[in-house]
Amino acid sequence: MQPHESPTTTRRLQQVRAKQPYEAIVSDHGATVLRVCRAILGPVDADDAWSETFLSALRAYPDLPADANVEAWLVTIAHRKAIDVTRARARRATPTDHLPEPPSTPEAEHDDDLADALVRLPDKQKRAVAYHYLADLPYTDVAAILGGSTVAARRAAADGIATLRRTYPGVASTTAAARKGGTR
Repeated sequence: MQPHESPTTTRRLQQVRAKQPYEAIVSDHGATVLRVCRAILGPVDADDAWSETFLSALRAYPDLPADANVEAWLVTIAHRKAIDVTRARARRATPTDHLPEPPSTPEAEHDDDLADALVRLPDKQKRAVAYHYLADLPYTDVAAILGGSTVAARRAAADGIATLRRTYPGVASTTAAARKGGTR
């Protein structure tokens, strides 16, 4: 410890050194955050929300404790950015003269029919399904993000999956693969 450093400063510097480089965080969790953004916002606004998530995370990363659950932290930021995009979309006028060009698809695979089925779910169910099945977060983290109990998060996800099974025939195999890590 230097003579001008306090014990708190020294401890904080040690924590910063113990964390992964930010580039590794983006590399490790970028696909998960993109899947969550697509599930909540659809393919059109997902890329913007993804970018905003990582820009916001970049600013806050130095203050994140070294032992924090980075994936849950990023999904929480993505959740808030999705709310911002949804609110902004509600304030914008929608042109009706022509259809927008389809968004460019990144290298990650996605199923447009499944994305459409997810978008039609009630908001809480859609978010619970996205956070648990696509981001692979435990229900305790899902509950913290959604602002409810673990039981409520589990119920919302179960109801969402039940609705998807009725409305989207391929969801049973898709969710089973996601739980095993097959779609990551």
